[in-house]
Amino acid sequence: MIIRIADKKDAEYAETLCEWYAESAKQRGTGIAKRNPVYVQRKMIKGDAVIAFDDEGRLAGFSYIESYENKKFVVNSGLIVRTEFRNTGLGKKIKHKIFELSRTKYPNSKIFSITTNLAVMKINSELGYRPVTFSELTQSEEFWQGCSSCKNYHILMENDRKMCLCTGLVYDNLNGAKYAEK
Repeated sequence: MIIRIADKKDAEYAETLCEWYAESAKQRGTGIAKRNPVYVQRKMIKGDAVIAFDDEGRLAGFSYIESYENKKFVVNSGLIVRTEFRNTGLGKKIKHKIFELSRTKYPNSKIFSITTNLAVMKINSELGYRPVTFSELTQSEEFWQGCSSCKNYHILMENDRKMCLCTGLVYDNLNGAKYAEK
């Protein structure tokens, strides 16, 4: 597997990745916010994404970052792995790479994630994230608006953005200590 920072040459994969997100949401029956291919392309062009390919050069996985509140928070988001590569450890490798990218580009930011996926929660815990209430996450309107395409958005809004089906996780060990890759 090749796992690297995405760049503008990878923009051709944005549509496929967005299809994967939609299919994953359908398969899992859980809420996953829809992604726009133009948004995904921008993440690649800015170097704010990690992309993975198998040894034959086929697209295998992806994740991206976004900062909020003047770089106080950075979200690790959009982890997706091609169906045949799930349960192989690829998601964990991508998650570690996107975490490194976050720490490099935003060393003073709290890194956060929201997810319903148990595997992602486990990887985040291994990296040093801790579960938190939504009040400890960014309060950026732009971030929460990104949840509006999730089928559970009404739950989030009924609870005044204090809780939903997702679990919020934060890495805020900003004292310079590095996580240990496992």
